Amino acid sequence: MRALLSVSDKSGIVEFARGLVELGWEIVSTGGTYRTLREAGLPVIEIDEVTKFPECFDGRVKTLNPYVHGGILHRRDLPSHRQQAEELGITGIDLVCVNLYPFKATIERTDDFDEIIENIDIGGPTMVRSAAKNFRDVLIVTETEDYDAVLEALRAGKDDEAFRRDLMIKAFEHTAAYDAMIANYMNQRFHDGFGRYQFLSGKKVFDTRYGENPHQQGALYEFGDFFSRHFHTLKGEASFNNLTDINGAVKIAAAFGDEPAVCIVKHGNPCGFAVKENLLESYTEALKCDPVSAFGGVVAVNGIVDETLARKMNEIFLEVIIAGDFTPEAVEVFAAKKRIKLFAQKSERLLLAGDRTDFKHIDGGFVYQTADCICDNEVKQAKQVSKSAATEQEMKDLEIAWKVAGLTKSNCVVYVKDSAMVAVGMGMTSRVDAAQCALKKAKEMGLDVRGAAMASEAFFPFRDSIDAAAEAGVRAVIEPGGSIRDEEVIAAADEHGIALYFTGVRHFLH
Repeated sequence: MRALLSVSDKSGIVEFARGLVELGWEIVSTGGTYRTLREAGLPVIEIDEVTKFPECFDGRVKTLNPYVHGGILHRRDLPSHRQQAEELGITGIDLVCVNLYPFKATIERTDDFDEIIENIDIGGPTMVRSAAKNFRDVLIVTETEDYDAVLEALRAGKDDEAFRRDLMIKAFEHTAAYDAMIANYMNQRFHDGFGRYQFLSGKKVFDTRYGENPHQQGALYEFGDFFSRHFHTLKGEASFNNLTDINGAVKIAAAFGDEPAVCIVKHGNPCGFAVKENLLESYTEALKCDPVSAFGGVVAVNGIVDETLARKMNEIFLEVIIAGDFTPEAVEVFAAKKRIKLFAQKSERLLLAGDRTDFKHIDGGFVYQTADCICDNEVKQAKQVSKSAATEQEMKDLEIAWKVAGLTKSNCVVYVKDSAMVAVGMGMTSRVDAAQCALKKAKEMGLDVRGAAMASEAFFPFRDSIDAAAEAGVRAVIEPGGSIRDEEVIAAADEHGIALYFTGVRHFLH
């Protein structure tokens, strides 16, 4: 039996090769892999002894050869193939172990196009595809974590068709993801990321019990390794809906940098938010906005949950808490609660992956765009269009309201007072309805919005929203501006003595 080993990631390759040699396999290898195995004292045949042709063109051509691909691709169950292989002097290759040139690492390290081009693997994907096509006769190994499983299967004689088929699927996934990464990079570099094709490639992190509903299947996939590195389960199991709620809550809480922000989300919408002196105060104030909706909700804590905060949060039923981290004492507080789920990023603060693009599935395809960014300077650089100016605290409240509004379903209006959200109306077909819905909810909760700051993620088309805000006692408003009736809106603000700011940036979220 003959194995061809040619890997860029050399971790574990010596041990894997040694295991194959102990099982009586003959090893053929290329370039750096050959040198690594030789230095480890393993018997190994250099590739040009098989190809009868030297590596050439600075290593661009070394495995693109009939002695290699004939050895991989000929079918052992067909007498005509076996006879032709013998006539041509082709020796069978029964295992191919390949991982590809580090294209991702290269584009992260350099912008040198010539170097990037040289790190596009040609021979590797070709060998992988050849071996995968002939998987019944050839084992194809593309992941270092599979080395032990392959050796164990070979020792136990359990490298059956099902085992080989699973390796084959991984191989085609491997080359598909690799080619997609190259195509996307080239389109990003030369076509602003919008080429004729857009390839979305993600690796499964885990299955969820089901999708949005029990009759649907679900799973979490990641583009890079963000979730593998920064999503740690401390208690419970994340559901499909948990993950979408977590996404919304974390985006809002993490938007405030190092500040002790706490966001409570229910069904994808924020029902509580605050940034106070510490996390305990922030959670306490965030909960006041809508404790009814917060019941069974998802809480994102931009910091570390300690025992004191945990005891406060444990007073009501929360389904999910995600935080930078938890102290051991905090985890113990929740131990007796069977239904609560705890997830940590193992960091001082909540982290975001920083995706540069965004997309949404529609029936028959998807719409694709560059990712929205709600930047700190949007409020700092907002234009004061009213006669009245906001106070320092009102500017802080405007910043909070603006960020929360921009990360909440349109149409959306957010009211913030003393650094805590006191009312929110979202996902409405009318901006006036959103404003009135928020105020109605605040009244039901006994919250006083007088003196609050208000944000709308898109412009007010009429002055009626400003009139309603004034009636509620709002003192400052921030919105993008850009309506044909902006002058009417500004006039309304001046009539009521409201400080009005235009950012010039809209943040629809549909």
